[in-house]
Amino acid sequence: MVQKRERSIQELYRDDPERADALAWGRRGMLKGAALASMGAALGGSIPFARHMPGGLLPALFARPAAAQSAPAVFRMEGKAELILQGDRPLVGETPEHMLDEAVTSYRYFFVRNNGQIPEPLTTDPNAWRLTIDGEVNTPLTLTLGELRSRFPSVTRQLQMECGGNGRAFFTPQTRGNQWGNGAISNGEWTGVRLRDVLAAAGLKPGAAFTGHFGADPHLSGATDRQAISRGMPIAKAMDEDTIIAFALNGQPVPHIHGAPVRLIVPGWPGSLSQKWLTRITILDKPHTGAGMGGTSYRIPVRPIVPGSNNNGADFVDMTSMPVRSILSSHAHGSRLAAGTRSLDLRGAAWAGDLSVRAVDVSVDFGASWTAMQVAAPANRHAWQRWQGRVALPSDGYFEVWYRATDSAGKMQPFAAANWNPQGYGANPISRAAILVG
Repeated sequence: MVQKRERSIQELYRDDPERADALAWGRRGMLKGAALASMGAALGGSIPFARHMPGGLLPALFARPAAAQSAPAVFRMEGKAELILQGDRPLVGETPEHMLDEAVTSYRYFFVRNNGQIPEPLTTDPNAWRLTIDGEVNTPLTLTLGELRSRFPSVTRQLQMECGGNGRAFFTPQTRGNQWGNGAISNGEWTGVRLRDVLAAAGLKPGAAFTGHFGADPHLSGATDRQAISRGMPIAKAMDEDTIIAFALNGQPVPHIHGAPVRLIVPGWPGSLSQKWLTRITILDKPHTGAGMGGTSYRIPVRPIVPGSNNNGADFVDMTSMPVRSILSSHAHGSRLAAGTRSLDLRGAAWAGDLSVRAVDVSVDFGASWTAMQVAAPANRHAWQRWQGRVALPSDGYFEVWYRATDSAGKMQPFAAANWNPQGYGANPISRAAILVG
């Protein structure tokens, strides 16, 4: 006898939102009467702005990725906070948004993303680590870390680093890859030398157009003839003043899990370009063809494709500047506040790849009205921007804090994840955090 599998409420809403409303709450049209009582009981309180709640919308309390699970798997590592374990082969950990409440992200709260095995920690002098620059250059270089430090000027910058798949869990239908919420982001204070200074010393040939990056992390399979990941970028991004070969994070040597002793930082673009355990950069006259290049890898459709369809990525383009996104760090999703709380002092961060953030707006009435937040200037280009502000609450009950950012080109976070692609890149919808008062 074949048993029929019960579908979760998330699956019901994904497949047929209006039918899910009827099945879960008895709702048809406006939320009222028995349907309102049923949903309020499930959420743990009355819903003061129920009249504005859109039909077919699963309440945020049940909809948020990872945090919506009753007991998400926990990433544990010495010196790290308890992150959300996205995978253990390779090792991947996401930072819950409320832990990203610092202007400069501490090592403790840095998200972790690996593509292969983690190389053994160095037992020799880190200054002896070697980096090779070759390919379309006049003078190929092999430099030790000590020579990088002594030969080129050091710079220190606050720089955002974000996984290309950040927000992947918001796509419907589900795509391949780690089901990130919004927490594959950090804003560290990185110290290193500008890549453009090193490339100038090597001397770029006229045909120099792209880079290819190589690291010491072994392939997940253990194969010695395969790279775990090896991506590259147009030479213009390599020459950006904020693209650096980093050897320090927040005033200390780069931690091993984050690529010690030397790594690339390519801010504002997919984090996969920021090669960890960096050993070589080759300069090419055409796009790099390493692991993580071509097909659907870190590439998005030029024209929309049917969600859930197969596609080989032949007409996709490489992801470059990451889309505008915001996080809420003052209140954890699912927070319960004291009865009588009548205002929320909110804060968070927002960023927009190579662009800056022009505005952040917040709604607590399901998008019927929005309140502008104060957005601080970035510490420097490619640093995230902190925001803060206050919103009023009319009573106790269940509320959702909706937050959205707008970039300097006027592009705003969409209501739903757009431009579906098989590997789930570029999802940056408005986020919703559930708050229960009383």
